[in-house]
This record gives sequence, C-alpha cells and structure tokens, in this order.
Amino acid sequence: MKLLQKLVLALAIALPLSAAKASEKDIVDTAVGAGSFSTLVAAVQAAGLVDTLKGEGPFTVFAPTDEAFAKLPDGTVENLLKPENKDQLVAVLTYHVVPGKVMSADIAGKTAEVASVQGSEISVDATDGVKVDDATVVTADVEASNGVIHVIDTVIMPN
Repeated sequence: MKLLQKLVLALAIALPLSAAKASEKDIVDTAVGAGSFSTLVAAVQAAGLVDTLKGEGPFTVFAPTDEAFAKLPDGTVENLLKPENKDQLVAVLTYHVVPGKVMSADIAGKTAEVASVQGSEISVDATDGVKVDDATVVTADVEASNGVIHVIDTVIMPN
C-alpha cells in the first residue's frame, strides 16, 4: 500500500511539472517538438519568421500539419519556398497567425471574422467543432510560452 501511495504522490508531483515544461517552449519550439510540422517549420525558416514567432507574443497560430501541406497542388510548397517568392510565403504564413492568445473556450459556440497578422480576415466558426476558413481544427489549445497553437488539417490562403 505504501508503494502505491508513493507512486500516486510521485505522479501528482511529476504531471504538473511536465505540463509546465511543455508550456515553457515558445511556438516554434513547440511545433518542432511535435514532429508533425516539419513543412511548416521549414516554411517559417525560409520566410525569416522564426525570431518573430519566438518573440514575446502572444500569438494564436493555426498550424497546418505536414499532411495539410501535402494536400496542396504539386509544386506549391516548393514554389513558395523559392527565395524569389518570399513575400508570398510570408503572406501565406502570417495569414495563419492572429495577434493575442485565443483559446477554444473563448470562441466556443461563436462565429467571427478575425484579423490575421497578414491583414486579411479569417472566418472562424466554432458552432459545431471549429472551422477556420476551409480548415478544421483537429487539435486545439496546444499552449506555448508565447501563445497557443490550434492544429488544422488544411492550409488556409488569404484572399
């Protein structure tokens, strides 16, 4: 019985520390650590946005997975990553970022048009799950030290 009590106590102490460590990472480090955002991370690096997304924030990032990027027409990602297309890449990536930290509970049951860092508005519908333009949020509220990531299944594009 004492062994069980010690195990429960050890878990009670360790779990909050693990959660705290996860949120000590900024948005970029959180994305790198997740392992399913290698295309997004490469694009952020090519666009020169690493320092910005490691900055103070807070930011809300709608992060497309590698599978979301794979849905784009053949050659789209490669074309965006070319140095001569950096401005277009920056526009696409900053369209996925909203200033401030918006958690799913903040928008549950609501619809809104929210201004992206890029300048265009993103349509958010949280009345039945969460849709962001044509993308579905598949994992919400991945907290980082400088904001939050909501994982989406489709790359969204500014108008």
